[in-house]
Amino acid sequence: MNKRRYDSEKAKVEIMEHAVSLFSQKGYNQTSVGDISTASGYSKGHIYYHFENKEKLFVLLSQQTMQDWHNKWLQKEITYSTATEKLYGMAMHVLYHYQTPLLRSGQELASNPKSSPESVKQLYNLAIVPMGAYHAILQEGIDRGEFVHGNIDEWTVLLGTWLGGLCQLTNTQELKALEPLFNQAITIFLKEIKKGGI
Repeated sequence: MNKRRYDSEKAKVEIMEHAVSLFSQKGYNQTSVGDISTASGYSKGHIYYHFENKEKLFVLLSQQTMQDWHNKWLQKEITYSTATEKLYGMAMHVLYHYQTPLLRSGQELASNPKSSPESVKQLYNLAIVPMGAYHAILQEGIDRGEFVHGNIDEWTVLLGTWLGGLCQLTNTQELKALEPLFNQAITIFLKEIKKGGI
């Protein structure tokens, strides 16, 4: 493909779309740059030009996935009128958006000893996005007088750890069946932080 006759941004988007599909179907370790080249119709040179290597491409895709997760939450968040409602809403958002197409591939990359420490760190740093969303809800609850004053940083870690732990059940159980459990987790959490109890 002649470099002067192709749209660079279009090529980048198409490569990313095909890469997501391959990583989702085959996993990280079983997907090669050659596979992405064949599927997208762009040469390996084009892929290396835009992304440097497979790891960096995957990290970029993961960051984009997390940004999509956050954007979906922001659209839902405005439908709730209190911080309490937002916590229950967030629990459902986490439940139904934990299993992303790239999740398993990300776990493969993170556990592969050949992966660069920088790439692994960037994947782990993706947790900052949901933790920031939890923190914002808790802060709002305090600011609006719904929640007692407390250590928001500790609460954020506890909430994130609790919801994250529950998400492991999504590997073996139907999501709908897990809704009461996720709601119960929020109810128990609110007993400690809500003014006047719940």
